[in-house]
Amino acid sequence: MYFENTGLENIQVDFTLLDDIMSRHGLTKEGQWDYERVTYDRKFIVREGTYYLRVFGYAITGDIDAGDAVVKLMKPVVGKHYYPHGVEYGENEHFPEHLVKSCAEVLKAIKTEIAVFEIKA
Repeated sequence: MYFENTGLENIQVDFTLLDDIMSRHGLTKEGQWDYERVTYDRKFIVREGTYYLRVFGYAITGDIDAGDAVVKLMKPVVGKHYYPHGVEYGENEHFPEHLVKSCAEVLKAIKTEIAVFEIKA
Protein backbone atom coordinates (compact mmCIF):
# COMPACT_ATOMS: atom_id res chain seq x y z
CA MET A 1 0.00 0.00 0.00
CA TYR A 2 1.47 3.29 -1.08
CA PHE A 3 1.11 6.37 1.12
CA GLU A 4 -0.23 9.26 -0.92
CA ASN A 5 0.43 12.95 -0.29
CA THR A 6 2.98 12.53 2.49
CA GLY A 7 5.04 15.40 1.14
CA LEU A 8 8.10 13.14 1.11
CA GLU A 9 7.95 12.13 -2.53
CA ASN A 10 10.34 14.18 -4.67
CA ILE A 11 12.08 15.84 -1.71
CA GLN A 12 15.81 16.17 -2.31
CA VAL A 13 18.13 15.97 0.70
CA ASP A 14 21.77 15.31 1.53
CA PHE A 15 22.30 11.58 2.10
CA THR A 16 24.15 11.91 5.42
CA LEU A 17 21.36 14.08 6.87
CA LEU A 18 18.73 11.70 5.50
CA ASP A 19 20.50 8.70 7.02
CA ASP A 20 20.59 10.39 10.44
CA ILE A 21 16.94 11.47 10.32
CA MET A 22 15.73 8.06 9.21
CA SER A 23 17.64 6.26 11.95
CA ARG A 24 16.13 8.57 14.59
CA HIS A 25 12.70 7.38 13.44
CA GLY A 26 13.59 3.70 13.45
CA LEU A 27 14.18 3.27 9.72
CA THR A 28 17.39 1.51 8.76
CA LYS A 29 19.01 0.85 5.41
CA GLU A 30 20.79 -2.38 6.42
CA GLY A 31 22.10 -3.89 3.17
CA GLN A 32 19.48 -2.31 0.95
CA TRP A 33 21.55 0.27 -0.87
CA ASP A 34 24.00 0.54 -3.70
CA TYR A 35 25.72 3.41 -5.49
CA GLU A 36 22.48 4.90 -6.81
CA ARG A 37 19.60 3.63 -4.64
CA VAL A 38 18.68 3.30 -1.01
CA THR A 39 15.75 1.70 0.83
CA TYR A 40 14.94 2.47 4.46
CA ASP A 41 12.81 -0.02 6.43
CA ARG A 42 11.01 -0.01 9.72
CA LYS A 43 9.69 -3.35 10.91
CA PHE A 44 6.33 -3.57 12.66
CA ILE A 45 5.36 -6.82 14.38
CA VAL A 46 1.67 -6.69 15.27
CA ARG A 47 -0.86 -9.40 16.02
CA GLU A 48 -1.93 -9.45 12.34
CA GLY A 49 1.59 -10.21 11.14
CA THR A 50 4.93 -8.64 10.26
CA TYR A 51 4.93 -5.48 8.15
CA TYR A 52 7.60 -3.18 6.73
CA LEU A 53 7.30 0.54 6.20
CA ARG A 54 9.63 1.38 3.32
CA VAL A 55 10.97 4.66 2.01
CA PHE A 56 12.85 4.49 -1.27
CA GLY A 57 15.30 7.02 -2.65
CA TYR A 58 17.82 7.42 -5.42
CA ALA A 59 20.89 9.58 -5.91
CA ILE A 60 20.40 12.50 -8.27
CA THR A 61 24.00 13.61 -7.73
CA GLY A 62 26.96 11.97 -6.04
CA ASP A 63 27.30 8.44 -4.76
CA ILE A 64 25.41 6.83 -1.88
CA ASP A 65 28.33 4.48 -1.15
CA ALA A 66 30.70 7.45 -0.81
CA GLY A 67 28.20 9.34 1.35
CA ASP A 68 28.24 12.41 -0.87
CA ALA A 69 24.88 11.97 -2.63
CA VAL A 70 21.85 14.16 -2.85
CA VAL A 71 18.93 11.75 -2.61
CA LYS A 72 15.47 12.19 -4.10
CA LEU A 73 12.79 10.36 -2.13
CA MET A 74 9.98 8.34 -3.65
CA LYS A 75 6.49 7.42 -2.49
CA PRO A 76 6.57 5.46 0.82
CA VAL A 77 4.96 2.03 0.98
CA VAL A 78 3.96 -0.54 3.57
CA GLY A 79 4.00 -4.24 2.84
CA LYS A 80 3.27 -7.49 4.63
CA HIS A 81 6.06 -10.01 5.06
CA TYR A 82 5.44 -13.64 4.15
CA TYR A 83 8.10 -16.16 5.07
CA PRO A 84 9.98 -17.31 2.97
CA HIS A 85 8.68 -15.33 -0.02
CA GLY A 86 9.25 -11.73 1.04
CA VAL A 87 7.19 -8.56 1.25
CA GLU A 88 3.89 -8.08 -0.62
CA TYR A 89 2.40 -4.64 -1.28
CA GLY A 90 -0.66 -5.67 -3.31
CA GLU A 91 -4.21 -4.40 -3.28
CA ASN A 92 -5.41 -7.73 -1.91
CA GLU A 93 -3.39 -7.32 1.27
CA HIS A 94 -5.05 -6.25 4.51
CA PHE A 95 -3.30 -3.45 6.39
CA PRO A 96 -4.66 -2.92 9.92
CA GLU A 97 -5.89 0.61 10.59
CA HIS A 98 -3.68 0.99 13.68
CA LEU A 99 -0.62 0.06 11.60
CA VAL A 100 -1.48 2.50 8.81
CA LYS A 101 -1.98 5.25 11.41
CA SER A 102 1.38 4.50 13.06
CA CYS A 103 3.15 4.54 9.69
CA ALA A 104 1.50 7.84 8.73
CA GLU A 105 2.64 9.40 12.03
CA VAL A 106 6.23 8.25 11.44
CA LEU A 107 6.19 9.63 7.88
CA LYS A 108 4.78 12.97 9.08
CA ALA A 109 7.53 13.30 11.69
CA ILE A 110 10.19 12.47 9.09
CA LYS A 111 8.73 15.04 6.67
CA THR A 112 8.82 17.72 9.37
CA GLU A 113 12.50 17.07 10.06
CA ILE A 114 13.59 16.70 6.45
CA ALA A 115 11.77 19.84 5.31
CA VAL A 116 14.34 21.97 7.16
CA PHE A 117 17.14 20.49 5.06
CA GLU A 118 15.35 20.11 1.71
CA ILE A 119 17.42 21.05 -1.31
CA LYS A 120 15.29 22.99 -3.76
CA ALA A 121 15.65 21.84 -7.37
